[in-house]
Amino acid sequence: MKSIRSAFTMLELVFVIVVIGILAAIAVPRLMVTRNDAVIVKGKSQVSAIRNGISLQKSKNMLRGDSTPYPDSLDSVTSYNTDDQKLFYFSDGNSSNILEYPIYSKKDADGHWVKIAANQYAFYVTNDTNVSFDYNSSTGIFDCNHTDSNCKKLTQ
Repeated sequence: MKSIRSAFTMLELVFVIVVIGILAAIAVPRLMVTRNDAVIVKGKSQVSAIRNGISLQKSKNMLRGDSTPYPDSLDSVTSYNTDDQKLFYFSDGNSSNILEYPIYSKKDADGHWVKIAANQYAFYVTNDTNVSFDYNSSTGIFDCNHTDSNCKKLTQ
């Protein structure tokens, strides 16, 4: 009796490996673009939340009858360019917080914020690319320089 063995031939295995290599060559660059897009979307939603928080504080201040409707600052951070700072947050029982939960600062990291000066913040799109945002307490505007393409992506 002759036993029949079925197995893949070398040609079939090489063909499968080539197909997997082609698929990987196509998929990996597309996944990297998706990651950068995700960082932009994260920043865009955070910018929107910060702007909404400023607007909410203006409404609260106006209801209280304060003469200055916009908050003087967006948080109580006094040390700049440092990690693990509570941005857009005061530890006062949520009465003047811009955000309900703070964003923790992390410098030179994709998709993170850091406070760079009084009322100035930077959002890192990549480790070496950031977008600077300025807060104007007299107008309540939290914005960046719209000539920068990343600023446009984060604010449009």
